[in-house]
Amino acid sequence: MGDSSATGRRMHLAAFSSAGPVSGIHGGWRHPAADRDMLSVAYYTRIARTLEEGCFDLMFLADILAVPDRLNDSMDSQLRYGALGALRLDPLLVLASVVSATRHLGLAATVSTTYYPPFHIARAMATLDHLSAGRAAWNIVTSFQQAEARNFGLEEQLTREARYDRADEFVEVACKLWDSWGDDALRLDPETPLFADPAQVRRVDHDGRYFKVRGPLNISRGPQGRPVFVQAGASDRGRDFAARWAEVVFITPPSLQAAISARADLRARAEKFGRDPDTIKVLPGVCPVVAETRSIAVERRAMLAALSEPEAGLSTLAYHLDVDLAQFPQDEVLPEMDVSGVQGHYKEVAELTRKTGMPLRQLGKQYGSGRHEEGFTGTAAEIADTMVQWHDAGACDGFMFQLPYAPGGAEDIVRLLIPELQRRGRFRKRYEATTLRGHLGLPRPPA
Repeated sequence: MGDSSATGRRMHLAAFSSAGPVSGIHGGWRHPAADRDMLSVAYYTRIARTLEEGCFDLMFLADILAVPDRLNDSMDSQLRYGALGALRLDPLLVLASVVSATRHLGLAATVSTTYYPPFHIARAMATLDHLSAGRAAWNIVTSFQQAEARNFGLEEQLTREARYDRADEFVEVACKLWDSWGDDALRLDPETPLFADPAQVRRVDHDGRYFKVRGPLNISRGPQGRPVFVQAGASDRGRDFAARWAEVVFITPPSLQAAISARADLRARAEKFGRDPDTIKVLPGVCPVVAETRSIAVERRAMLAALSEPEAGLSTLAYHLDVDLAQFPQDEVLPEMDVSGVQGHYKEVAELTRKTGMPLRQLGKQYGSGRHEEGFTGTAAEIADTMVQWHDAGACDGFMFQLPYAPGGAEDIVRLLIPELQRRGRFRKRYEATTLRGHLGLPRPPA
């Protein structure tokens, strides 16, 4: 199969945010220009409209189902410093609230396959796809925290293999439900009368290891057939899951070469599953800080880093790795270990530790200060140079921008960086399709 990263092709851009205080930098909510009204519709509407002005493919809302308490067996550092899971609104409800304020922007909600039934999620996602006229995306996650398990009546979380086995079956069931209505099943013919054609609506009668679902779904097939699938698995099992199902893959590579390898691996795995690898868009997560001059950008990055408390970053890293990092000497490097949490984050920080000898205390500060690979702080031209380099090297199909603070981080990108990419012919100047699948160049699955 051909490689879609050929020189000169346009990039895809997504914005990684959350319905809470943290996106790219843990101290971003403390920035003097940050909007802290994150419990209001107006907050999310403003961000979404800004991203749509910049012709972004999609707005991605991360989620978590508990206040993390992995560091010192306490929620204190998360709540006190406004870290990753200190507050999270339901992303599906947030995105539904901004549908009417946007016309083109894709809307990606994170929903776990571990604690919800597939009928509920298939119905909610089909609803979002209809209400948005074909802009829904589902970030498929397998929850891994003990704190999350206990919020759903379980004493122990599932193993990694069990989580992904359940997720595979979950997505199979959801697809059956979305396909339980034919594309032309809903007739709305008042004269005959024929509201829906019974011959085009069928039960799914799924009886599997984890789920028993009769169906059909009680919502007609969505404009996209099914939502766009987003995934970020980094373990070997997670990469197989992404290769089988995902259409947008969010990665966190520690270097350009690591990104090239990760994308090549995903494309090869996709072929083994009988998929065209060009139907997977790989987007590395970066947290750009762009300004009119390099010195302003560097100063702004330093200010944001100063606002990030080391314990907040360490607490979030402990959550991501599912390891209490308080048990280790804080003036020593992160030890080698097997982690039950996010493999990609462990590989990222382990490589950083090996390269720099950075002690845990400083690693917490670094982790909370956002992903700032070399080349993503500076003027629009400087950052665009780096983005083009990555894209042309086959490292990505675009980028997942983590916003350093809201809404200013998004506004700076749209005001400065997007016009530079457009000038170079690397990003669209206007939306040319009507659905998220259209924006991404993805096919609509047949019924």
